Amino acid sequence: MRYTKLAGMDVSEICLGMMSYGEPSRGGHPWSLPEEDSRPFIKAALDAGINFFDTANVYSDGSSEEITGRALREFGNREEIVLATKVNHRMHQGPNGAGLSRKAIFAEIDNSLRRLGTDYVDLYQIHRFDASVPLEETLEALHDVVKSGKARYIGASSMYAWQFAKALFTQRQNGWTKFVSMQNHYNLLYREEEREMLPLCADQGIAVIPWSPLARGRLTRDWDAVTARAETDEFGSTLYADSDRVIVERVAAVAAARGVSRAQVALAWLHRNPVVTAPIFGVTKPAQLDDAVASLEVSLTDDEVRLLEEAYVPHRIAGHS
Repeated sequence: MRYTKLAGMDVSEICLGMMSYGEPSRGGHPWSLPEEDSRPFIKAALDAGINFFDTANVYSDGSSEEITGRALREFGNREEIVLATKVNHRMHQGPNGAGLSRKAIFAEIDNSLRRLGTDYVDLYQIHRFDASVPLEETLEALHDVVKSGKARYIGASSMYAWQFAKALFTQRQNGWTKFVSMQNHYNLLYREEEREMLPLCADQGIAVIPWSPLARGRLTRDWDAVTARAETDEFGSTLYADSDRVIVERVAAVAAARGVSRAQVALAWLHRNPVVTAPIFGVTKPAQLDDAVASLEVSLTDDEVRLLEEAYVPHRIAGHS
């Protein structure tokens, strides 16, 4: 396994995304794996040298955090593990059940720590921008979470670059804890982040940990192939367009010519970008973990990259909500 820096921490260049693990009957992910089926993948990731794990309070109504916490306590070394979770989306009906108010952040960090069974998280991220709350309120509350010892660092997820720049400026202006990471939507089928967000992160020294690096699996299979997740993933169905088919076909061609999997090619393309710290990768089959680790050894040529990139067409902004 290769490791790199995320702020002051050493993280594996692959982050295991924990949205795949959670009770299917809880929350909105009926394709997720229950605890008994999840644990072997978490142990295998640790055995492969992965030390970076990303979950969220909202995944499977909190059960992802519960499964993650129990497995990491049993199989891992807390001092070596970098554990990340997120806050914003609705956790209960009625008032104050979602968002980034001071009240919500303080309640949800405690709830996440209880479910994870730990005294602190290494990276606490806002899951999206919350325009209904004054930015200063959110940022000061996050600063206070860090100063209380409940989080070591803070990060953000998909938003417009101007919003992220405003947040960084406000943190600096007030002497508050600064965001150290951006978890954004970035892959071969969606490259709008290259216009403003990635240059901003490079300029400010912000780690980039893309979600959906394989475009919800579309980059790993034929365009018309059907999976259980694809049939039930309402959010994922809004992200990509039929014009992306040609890129999927080119990934398949490069993979076939090299004798490697499509996933390895798509991930190798991300690893090639120096601003990318660690893609967040979901695993529900043993071969998927093997592909993620093997992708670190795949070096694409300039001609291959040109072939993969030249068919890209601009997309509407997707993933910010």
